[in-house]
Amino acid sequence: MGDWHGRRVLVTGHSGFKGSWLSLWLHALGAKVTGFALPPPTRPSLFEAARIGELIDHVEGDVRDAAAVRKVVEDARPEVIFHLAAQPLVRLSYEEPVETYATNVMGTVHVLEAARTVPGVAAVVCVTSDKCYENREWIWPYRENDPMGGHDPYSSSKGCAELVVAAYRRSFFQGAGPAVASVRAGNVIGGGDWAADRLLPDLVRAFEAGAAPLIRSPEAVRPWQHVLEALGGYLLIADRLLGGEAQFADAWNFGPADDDARPVSWIVDRMRAAWGDGAGGPLADTGPRPHEAGLLRLDCSKARAALGWRPALTLEGAIDWIVTWHKAIGAGGDARAVTLSQIADYAAVSRLFEARAAAA
Repeated sequence: MGDWHGRRVLVTGHSGFKGSWLSLWLHALGAKVTGFALPPPTRPSLFEAARIGELIDHVEGDVRDAAAVRKVVEDARPEVIFHLAAQPLVRLSYEEPVETYATNVMGTVHVLEAARTVPGVAAVVCVTSDKCYENREWIWPYRENDPMGGHDPYSSSKGCAELVVAAYRRSFFQGAGPAVASVRAGNVIGGGDWAADRLLPDLVRAFEAGAAPLIRSPEAVRPWQHVLEALGGYLLIADRLLGGEAQFADAWNFGPADDDARPVSWIVDRMRAAWGDGAGGPLADTGPRPHEAGLLRLDCSKARAALGWRPALTLEGAIDWIVTWHKAIGAGGDARAVTLSQIADYAAVSRLFEARAAAA
């Protein structure tokens, strides 16, 4: 991961699920972290449960506000920006398309414009989504050079954000200014996610309440992966950019192993088995269902070949970690301590995995 001790880092969207895990990990690595985001989007939230605001410089603001984005960049003087702030839900994007595009597209423009015009920023990592691709519902995984697209406003907005990143890179950052990369992760899962209309949080809520979870699209296939797998890739890219390796200012997929792109029904069965008592059988969600992708896989051969990155956890292991996290919190455990423990465990597992791969 390189040396993060003392580095000035700005994380947009730090109050969300992924942003909270990343902020806590960066703080544990010794970075000086500033977070810029709206208040946590859920109650409860990992941000509040782990008391992350006590560890970093917490700034409330909206990436749709260009002046506010510029001010936080001027005040924080970051060497690197991780841009995670987003409207992240497909179904909500049908209800609030204007907010979705304003946040995901213009928010990205505002961050890149601040990075372009405020001196001192060396690297920017823009987080988009596996759903940025024009999904043709075929069996082949998508590569970084496949066309952008999106049926729903969320997916489309992420494809648009990728085009914004590419345009800024070509127009303003060729040989000058910060190095800019975009990163496209799979369906990220992990402890502390309480978002609505996401499979794993919906299952946890149902199991904790002793209720039967409502399941839509049981045959839909997604590239599921633990949140730490994606964040490890983001940190690796940022470290290469900060090291002046300009060839890494590009688009990158960080997804699971091919056999961990599983249908929803498989995830439900595995979560029920891992949870044990209280995990009721699923019920079909017969309510209105707007269009969502049925089949989606990512080709991560570029990250494997150029970065040496590969997943360290199996999907079964990731699900076990989620159950462990939520059961520990349900038993009165400290969310910060439990999260930091899993970060440390992941670092150890990934180092062992890398050592075995090198030996082979």
